[in-house]
Amino acid sequence: MDYKETKAPVSTVTYDKEAIEAPTDNIYEAISIIAKRATQINSDLKKELVDKLDEFATYNDSLEEVFENKEQIEVSKFYERLPKPHAIAVEEWLAGKVYHRTPDVE
Repeated sequence: MDYKETKAPVSTVTYDKEAIEAPTDNIYEAISIIAKRATQINSDLKKELVDKLDEFATYNDSLEEVFENKEQIEVSKFYERLPKPHAIAVEEWLAGKVYHRTPDVE
């Protein structure tokens, strides 16, 4: 999924409790599902960031020398400006893009 195209807010937003709990009729279950989705998004973004930063990595044996690569800094700044994983997860939840099921109910 392309998280760069999301319409999730970058800053804190207050959501309507009824809108959050509407798909499950239970606010705690809804928050649990959103939290699990946020964890998935966070791991995806972290893996993507590490892969991109590895492209620019320079390995050397000297610990005293620190190289600042402008490309690495720009990539890091781009990922810092993205909405937080929990904001993306809430936006997906409200849009109905998160699949969830209860194993007890058929």
